[in-house]
Amino acid sequence: MSGAPTLIGLPYDASSSFLRGSAGAPPLIRAAIHSPAANGWAHGLRDVLGEGGLTDAGDLALPPAPEARALIEAGVAAVIGGGGRPIALGGDHSVTYPAVRGVSRSIAPLTILHIDAHADLYDVFDGDRHSHACPFARIMEEGLAVRLVQVGIRTMNRHQRGQADRFGVEVIDMAAWLAGTRPRTSGKVYLSIDLDGLDPAFAPGVSHQEPGGLATREVLSLIQELGGGLVGADVVEYNPDRDVGGMTATVAAKIVKEIAGRMMAEAG
Repeated sequence: MSGAPTLIGLPYDASSSFLRGSAGAPPLIRAAIHSPAANGWAHGLRDVLGEGGLTDAGDLALPPAPEARALIEAGVAAVIGGGGRPIALGGDHSVTYPAVRGVSRSIAPLTILHIDAHADLYDVFDGDRHSHACPFARIMEEGLAVRLVQVGIRTMNRHQRGQADRFGVEVIDMAAWLAGTRPRTSGKVYLSIDLDGLDPAFAPGVSHQEPGGLATREVLSLIQELGGGLVGADVVEYNPDRDVGGMTATVAAKIVKEIAGRMMAEAG
């Protein structure tokens, strides 16, 4: 599978509940990726920051309004049209819906692997069908993915359980994870990582800290052991206003580099 891993910043948080701040994340994740304190190599001896590695399409100019969704969809589609594989830097999790739309214009069928504390399957949240609590309901009802596998969930309620059953979502909550259940994916895979899927001990810089989550090492292993071909990804919900010493930016940067390294390995 060809295509250079390509960053695209999605500085949008107008669909957030509780707190905003994630619109400020993309430049800080970039700074951590290129920090002289960090190493640019990923698993498998892949020089992510060297020749043939990560490229950057910059940040989209996104208004805090519904019009942002069409801009995100077009921006992600343009990365693919230019021969890249998008790694989107959010932004709140609502950006995943238009990003997946952009990918699905030319790549199908899609399997989505979703790492998160929350299922984000609400039909409507606080009166908003495009809240960051709703993207996977929109994705599945439009048929943008043939399969959705969720890992790390630990906030499931009755409404979202009903939605998961309605859409045939495979939910590996933390109890199942601890019992040894692991995702098995194949085909064309889109990876969506909400940083609050990690335990806040590893990634405190998120708006919705939810104890009892995944360790950084576990997330990196999921990326490295992923079945199928990784056609696109997003890393979302980093809120710099909640971070501690840049810890979460550093974790996000490490995750991005491993995603890029995986894409490089697939490209040969």
